[in-house]
Amino acid sequence: MKNDELMNKHSTPPIQGRRGRGLALFAGSFDPFTKGHQNIVNRALASVADEVIIAIGVNEQKKYMFSLEERLEAIRSLYQDEQRVRVEAYKGLTTDYAKRVGASFLLRGVRSVKDFEFERDIAEMNRHLTGIETVLLFTDPALAYVSSSVVRELLSYHQDVTEFLP
Repeated sequence: MKNDELMNKHSTPPIQGRRGRGLALFAGSFDPFTKGHQNIVNRALASVADEVIIAIGVNEQKKYMFSLEERLEAIRSLYQDEQRVRVEAYKGLTTDYAKRVGASFLLRGVRSVKDFEFERDIAEMNRHLTGIETVLLFTDPALAYVSSSVVRELLSYHQDVTEFLP
């Protein structure tokens, strides 16, 4: 068999039109949801996901600054006109929830090398255990210093944090 015939025999057919990109699950405590989180969701919708579920993980052992209801309401009001975003809460393993909602992949934001190493380890474990992939988006450099924990700390000292929140 000649090379051309061999290549044609094993090549995949061309993609017709735009293929669906799937449902992304963006999970976190979002205590609070920052402009960095918003940037990740918006960029995912523009480039890698048809829809995004923003899923607030509930951990009874963890102490939150904002109640679950406050976090759900704040994020829902932000995306009230965006039909491709759902905001939900869940308990248990993120991978189990991803399976329940039919997520195509997990979406995560990365601000630094430290974040990358943590996210890589979790992504590899999730893929090993369940087969689900994780898509990492690097945070916009203008927002790389913004984190929920820093915003909470500033709030605890009664500082204005409006520039960090959507």
